[in-house]
Amino acid sequence: MSDVTRILAAIEEGDVCAADKLLPVVYQELRQLAAQQMNKESPGQTLQATALVHEAYLRLVGGDKQHWGSRRHFFSAAAEAMRRILIEIARKKKSLKGGGGHKRVDLDEALLTDEEYGWSDELLALDEALEKLEQRDQVKADVVKLRYFAGLTIEETAKVMGLSPATAKRYWAYARARLLQEIG
Repeated sequence: MSDVTRILAAIEEGDVCAADKLLPVVYQELRQLAAQQMNKESPGQTLQATALVHEAYLRLVGGDKQHWGSRRHFFSAAAEAMRRILIEIARKKKSLKGGGGHKRVDLDEALLTDEEYGWSDELLALDEALEKLEQRDQVKADVVKLRYFAGLTIEETAKVMGLSPATAKRYWAYARARLLQEIG
């Protein structure tokens, strides 16, 4: 049993100190996942990988009690949390572009320019297509989340999901084709 799995089990059992032990153990890996995701975004992006990691971490351990069956489950959930954060930012930016009414805006959002958010429409289209894929095939949608949003390689995705690399590669190819078809 890995350190991460032991700490996750302690969190589930109600150990209030366990959450403080988890971040130092997983921080570097989460930071790498976030950095890979942020590298896909437009140049000049003011949202930093560190902010994405902290927001995702807070959502993972700060809210409702979660059942983390394994390290794999935790990192899959982290990839999903990062995806949701980026989608929320894109939606907020899109609503701001539409004129909307006056409303409170976080400082990071106020500093962003339209050029920095050129990816928001694409990200929203991808999210909509991914939701449709999830309804048809959750496993293939999970492959996309791990590959695209967490930045894992085929081999890493296969390991996390308990698939062979060949199966993960087939699922990735299928999912990409379905998503491109849906978006296109």
